Amino acid sequence: MLGDEGINLICGLLPPDGAKSGLKELTLSANPGVTAKGWGRLAIAVAHSSQLRVLNLDYNPLGDQVAGMLAVAVASSRTLEVLDLEGTGLTNQSAQTLLDMVENYPTALRTLILAENNISPELQQQISDLLSEGEEEEENEAREVTAREKNPWICQNNSNSQMVLMTSGLGDSLLAETEM
Repeated sequence: MLGDEGINLICGLLPPDGAKSGLKELTLSANPGVTAKGWGRLAIAVAHSSQLRVLNLDYNPLGDQVAGMLAVAVASSRTLEVLDLEGTGLTNQSAQTLLDMVENYPTALRTLILAENNISPELQQQISDLLSEGEEEEENEAREVTAREKNPWICQNNSNSQMVLMTSGLGDSLLAETEM
């Protein structure tokens, strides 16, 4: 049963990058006393927090305006991986904003919960698909880094070909360049 004053105090637990350690997970479920101003303050804190990984805002009357502020916060955050917006009064308008954010901005977000809102299943699926693609890309990048660490002589310039560089042993002259 928090209000804007409580949200202001909580924002103090989400310090900006590098300032000090802060919360990694925050659950603020069912707080109808918080106004758009309070949620806006939280969105700013989330955007700049260096620690927050999980934010649960389920069953708060957020609406499309606050969802837009949260989309900006998520796009700015380098750490937020899970955002729960279940039952928060969102519509296709805010879902479209969230979809645009996921499509156009690199984000750490991996899970976005939108159940019990007035959002079409198609939009929810599009968002889910884009978030899944981001996970697959990260897994592929991790595999490529591991392969380079195991085989430092292989330079992967794209996923279809590999280039092997061979030197004379002195390291100062390039003897051959062969595409495989």
